[in-house]
Amino acid sequence: MKKRIFRYLKHTLFTLLGLALSVICFGLYHGASLHYGDDPLRMDWDKDGPYVFFENDSILNINYIKGNKEDGFYLDSSLHRTSEEILAQTYFALDDSSFTFEIKPTFKTMPVSYDDGNDILAISDIESGYKTFRDFLIENKVIDEELKWTFGKGHLVLVGDFVDRGFSTTQVLWFIYKLEQESKIHGGMVHFIIGNHELKNMHGNFDSASPKYNIVASILGKTQLDLYGKDSFLGRWLSTKNTVELINGHLFTHGGIHPEVAETNVGLDELNAMIRKNYYRASFPKPNKDIEELLISGRTGPCWYRGYFKNDLSQEEVQRGLDKFNAKTIVVGHTLQSKVKRLYHGKVIGIDVKHPKDYYKTWPKSNSEGLLIQGDEYFRVFSDGDRKKFKKL
Repeated sequence: MKKRIFRYLKHTLFTLLGLALSVICFGLYHGASLHYGDDPLRMDWDKDGPYVFFENDSILNINYIKGNKEDGFYLDSSLHRTSEEILAQTYFALDDSSFTFEIKPTFKTMPVSYDDGNDILAISDIESGYKTFRDFLIENKVIDEELKWTFGKGHLVLVGDFVDRGFSTTQVLWFIYKLEQESKIHGGMVHFIIGNHELKNMHGNFDSASPKYNIVASILGKTQLDLYGKDSFLGRWLSTKNTVELINGHLFTHGGIHPEVAETNVGLDELNAMIRKNYYRASFPKPNKDIEELLISGRTGPCWYRGYFKNDLSQEEVQRGLDKFNAKTIVVGHTLQSKVKRLYHGKVIGIDVKHPKDYYKTWPKSNSEGLLIQGDEYFRVFSDGDRKKFKKL
């Protein structure tokens, strides 16, 4: 009797272990990870900012958060005329570092296509990871240790979702703003492609944002929606960005081009204008479909579409989307990959990988990757500056 019970228990134990291993393997395959080791500095907001708002068309209100959780937080605020030179600084608590830049309250909508043959480095879905983003650019010679632009006339393409799921959204956005200014001095370009999470923040959907930013808004005497609203500096700046761009024959968008979009007569300029018009209007399904809804839909819009990774598209459907915009390839983020990879005979390149987080660790450990395009050659580039060339197809 005891042997029978022992055999039963042993069989049950091995069955449970097998199920547990299966669940773990399934989770790892789909990008799951164990979160541990939260750094307490994630709640250190002393010197956090700047948070900049327009009082009117000629006056900016610039705010830095000061203090701590024990003694309380307060604002260091100052008013500045938009006509004056305004220097600002952004602080990063984790390594006690900062960077400076000039706030220039003039906004210009970005062009949608470029053709100069210069190198392209693309990365996506940083998700508020300032340190990860900064260190990746240093190791890949886009900037130096002093955060100065060293990529010459190259294109740095940020393929959406640089906000949410982290504690360094403010640092990331101002860092991109700084890089934009410096790249132009050297003939280079930073392209910040709007992803679905940038849209969510402009729409007032903060279900993926760190709770930090609800508290920050409260300290500022505002709502979270105000942080990227029409009267915020960062909101107006984000509103100038595109959702789809064509750079040296390569199409860049966060999600992808739905086959129905390929059948429309909408060009790149009109496509971006339609979506931009809805940056502050969330989309919900309507009974009467039109081109605009197709473009802003959470299912078919370029910021949201995931069809390339569902194995239900034909090569011809993918090619039609490229042909519509005279593109050789399309580079997308949004849908997590185990590594930067090419699909559909190299016509689609997915670059959304699981990046390390600033203020906590994960198991298994993740490492950043991006995509480098030099002429007709494509490379996976890594967080240590190494690269691996894709084979010619």
